[in-house]
Amino acid sequence: MILDAHSHVHDPLDAHLSALDAAGVHRTVLFPTRAHPERAADLDSLHDEMGALERALAGGSGDDGFALALRELDEALAAHPDRFLGFGSVPLGRPDAEIAARVERDVTGRGLYGIGELTPPPDRAALVEPVLRAAHDHPGLPVVVHGAAPTTAADVRTLADLAARYPKVPLVISQLAGAHWMLAIELARATPNLHLELSTANIVFAVRLAIHELPTRTFFGSDAPYGDPVVARTTVERVTSPGEVRDRVLGGNLAELLGLGQLPVSGGAFG
Repeated sequence: MILDAHSHVHDPLDAHLSALDAAGVHRTVLFPTRAHPERAADLDSLHDEMGALERALAGGSGDDGFALALRELDEALAAHPDRFLGFGSVPLGRPDAEIAARVERDVTGRGLYGIGELTPPPDRAALVEPVLRAAHDHPGLPVVVHGAAPTTAADVRTLADLAARYPKVPLVISQLAGAHWMLAIELARATPNLHLELSTANIVFAVRLAIHELPTRTFFGSDAPYGDPVVARTTVERVTSPGEVRDRVLGGNLAELLGLGQLPVSGGAFG
């Protein structure tokens, strides 16, 4: 089974399903989102959508935006439960009790598979700690944190320190930590519950090295709509040989992390 470890709710959903079918992806992790670049028809409208993304990455998290994103996620999951593996986000910088209550209500209470994608502002990855503390009360519940820009090297180090502090919580750094991929691989080697998702890496060698060093803790992901599932899968297959490691990265590792077992297979073929 091919599992995409990173995608966001699309509008319309059919465009996402077509991309998954083209890549032979059976199921994908689906994060809520307040930005929809796939809606843009021209440069001006893309600026508007990317502005929403920039505000989110800078720490903007109005409750109205979170509520709308969760409604869109719920609608997508209800429409295609055989294709999507829902994750739920929570706002950062709130009191510990509120974050714990939101994890209970908006993640586990919805029957979702994990928390994410969290987007702490640059150099403030410590804001993730209350979420890890809450996740610790739900054994095996993974937490996914944005890893590309504007995430800093200091943030990557902070996330590794937090993972070590909460060893029962699987912590996933997405996008192979962007420009800080070498540091992320080095820290993950020393931190057994730190995992790396491989989407949008712009250096193929980074993907090859991450898989070589962490064959059981790296995940194929597309970051769709920002990335493309066909390109992301092709990248993994270009740097691996057929066999157990490739199978693990393309789905086995994620299935193990989420406790999926043998799920019904749906979706198109690839290649």
